[in-house]
Formats: sequence, structure tokens, C-alpha cells
Amino acid sequence: MPIKTYKPTTPGRRGMTTQDFDTITAKKPIKSLLAVKKQKSGRNNQGRITTRHKGGGAKKFYRIVNFKLAEEAKLKVEQIEYDPNRSARIARVKDENGAYHYILASSKMKPGKTIKVGEEAPIDSGNRLKLANIPMGSTVHAIELEPGRGAQLVRSAGASAQLMAKDNGQAQLRLPSGEVRLVNLNCMASIGVIGNEQHQNIKVGKAGRSRHKGIRPSVRGVVMNAADHPHGGGDGGRHGIGGGKNHGAAPKTPWGQKTLGFKTRRRKSTTKYILKSRHASKRR
Repeated sequence: MPIKTYKPTTPGRRGMTTQDFDTITAKKPIKSLLAVKKQKSGRNNQGRITTRHKGGGAKKFYRIVNFKLAEEAKLKVEQIEYDPNRSARIARVKDENGAYHYILASSKMKPGKTIKVGEEAPIDSGNRLKLANIPMGSTVHAIELEPGRGAQLVRSAGASAQLMAKDNGQAQLRLPSGEVRLVNLNCMASIGVIGNEQHQNIKVGKAGRSRHKGIRPSVRGVVMNAADHPHGGGDGGRHGIGGGKNHGAAPKTPWGQKTLGFKTRRRKSTTKYILKSRHASKRR
């Protein structure tokens, strides 16, 4: 999928690129698979901001994607559609009972293709099987963490994981982050790479385009006052992080927590399933 460029009619257009929509075959989604998505602007049920730099943006409906297909199914791809809520494309599929579903579209998925789910499904892009039935070395996506729970891992555009080994009822998967993790062999996964691989190469080009996505501006801590951020303040000019008494201190979040080398992982019960951390390649 190529990246489209614009004629440099304005400074913002000069460096702007966009994705190619030629693979999309349907302009309108199915109304029965839409849900209202309310803009929360990063706030929780108490109205407090829990995720900063969110707000505004274009209105959009949520597409109800089926991450938990039946264990035995035969689906026919009818359309490839755009989903404003994710980087990947979605495929409109029809099952043997005539019901429609949305699934993540793999890179080789096209209208008319038949997708099979189950133990007897052939090893082909888009088909969904248990990890126990997938050959070692294969690339997979939309992976379950627990059998029957639905796909939770590797769901973004151009992403894929590699099945490294199988042992003692567990599969070793190398995830896109570089992490090597154990997953139960009874968990389902789809074969192949997720489509829209060039998504990461798109250049936004101008600030207004980020605002259309609902992304608000981010202000650096070093240009704030000392009362607003640990990096702020510093009489007499710039003095690195913090300035004044904080000069040379470790970088911190607005709430005082360290940001470099400080472990924030909370769910330690699953640490035993991680064979290699995603940070291991960064260490010297």
C-alpha cells in the first residue's frame, strides 16, 4: 500500500502524507454493527482528567469488531472498510447463517476470500486456529491471552507476532515490541500480518490534523512554573531539568514519579509468562 503525497500548496501540505484508500471497497458501514461513541476527553466518571492531551476531534461511531469468533466457522469476506477507531482496516464478513461480523483485516484479505476458523482450517492468511495447530515460525496476529476470551494481543496496523516454540502446553511468541511471552496453546490466533502496513510512515504535516484526531497540544514541563511541574522554574534562565534546586535531578512526571528506568508494571502475577522483557534489547 503506497503512501500518498500532496502538492506543496501550503507549508502544512509540503510535508504531509496520507494513507492510500484504494484497498477500501465500501464507503458506508453496516448500521447494525455501529455503536455511539461519546467523547470523554480523557476524563473519568468523576469528571477528572485521567489521560491528558485529549479533547475535541471529529465525531465518529464505534465499529463493533468481533474478536471472539465461533470455534468452528466459515466466513466470506464481502467488503474491506475503514475504521476511524483503529489503525488497522476491518473486514465485513458473512457467516453461514447470514449474520454479518467485523474482523481485523489481514494484509492479503480481499472481497470474495473465504476465512475458516477451527482445528481443520488450512494454514492460510486470515484463517484462525489454536496455537497448537499452527506451525512454528509462522506469523500470527489477534492472539488470545486466555482461551475463549477473545483477541487481545497484536491488533494494530502492520503488526505480527512470530511463533517461536511450543513446550509444556505453552507457546513462545515474539511480540512486535521484542518481548518473548508464553501463551497457552489452546488460545486462538489468526495467521498472517495485519493490513495497512504503511500506517506508521504517515506524516501528519500540521497541528490542525492532530486536533481532528482528538489530540490536544502537549506543553513541556521545563517551560512551566515550578508550582505546575517538577521540571519547572529556574531563576535567571534555563538550567536543564527543573532549574534551581532541581538542576540535574532525574526526569519526573507532573506528579513527581520518575520517568526513566522506573518500573511501573503493576500486574506482577503474569510476570512469570514473560521470558524476555521488551526492554532487554535496550540495556547495555
